[in-house]
Amino acid sequence: MDIQLIGELEQRVVSLLDGYTSLKQENLQLREENRRMIEERELLKQRVDAILRKLEEV
Repeated sequence: MDIQLIGELEQRVVSLLDGYTSLKQENLQLREENRRMIEERELLKQRVDAILRKLEEV
C-alpha cells in the first residue's frame, strides 16, 4: 500500500471515531434530558390529578 493511502485511511478512521464519540455523548445528553422530561411530566400529572380531585369535591 502507498503511504499516502495509509495516511488517508488513518484520517478517515480518526474522523469516524471522533464522530462516534460525539454521537455517544449526544446520546447520553438526550437520555438525561428524556429522564428529566419524564420526571417533569409525572410531577405535572400529579398536580393535575390533585386539581381534578379538588374539583370533584365541589
